[in-house]
Amino acid sequence: MTTPPPTRIVHQGDGIAFLADRLPADHAIFTSLPDHSELPELGVEGWRTWFVDTVALACRAVTDDAVAVFYQTDVKHDGRWIDKGHLVLSGADAAGSHALWHKIVCRVPPGTTTFGRPAYAHLLCVSRERRLAPGASTPDVLPALGAMSWSRAMGAAACETAVAFIATTGARVLVDPFCGQGSALAAANAHGLDAIGVELSRRRAAKARSATHPVTGT
Repeated sequence: MTTPPPTRIVHQGDGIAFLADRLPADHAIFTSLPDHSELPELGVEGWRTWFVDTVALACRAVTDDAVAVFYQTDVKHDGRWIDKGHLVLSGADAAGSHALWHKIVCRVPPGTTTFGRPAYAHLLCVSRERRLAPGASTPDVLPALGAMSWSRAMGAAACETAVAFIATTGARVLVDPFCGQGSALAAANAHGLDAIGVELSRRRAAKARSATHPVTGT
């Protein structure tokens, strides 16, 4: 019997509203939350609270044994560093989740000085009940971000690492409630997982429906 190709559904709408209901047991989350520059009406402090609360909401949306993975890049604001890895783990703690792994993704070659944004990004996986199996460790530092479909996209290498792990957890559906132009969704489909995305921008949602994975071209 021929296995049907994986599906992809992209909703144009509010990712927060989508996370209000608990997801089925075979669903995992892989997402990147918006930066404060994308939500200027909140102000920086309001955005920090929103960010932590939204991470907690995502962690609670998956079942106890499922995982949620977050890709986030720190920012500098008013001469101060905003550590989004810390914000993700604060939200995970609030939801009763713990870290399975925390990887660093190099955005530029090591030793390069950057301005505005750091030379790396965070890739964090959390769960309430799942534990990392003995011998299941993978590299903690990814040497390159990989191809990006747009300036705010998750790089292909980061997507590969996250989705390859999610596929080992028994998940059959990957959910990205802030899917942008669909990098995570395309990677999920390339690994045989169904994908559900939510994107507030109608233009980006349309692009997410047809996004292809740079590694496989599908």
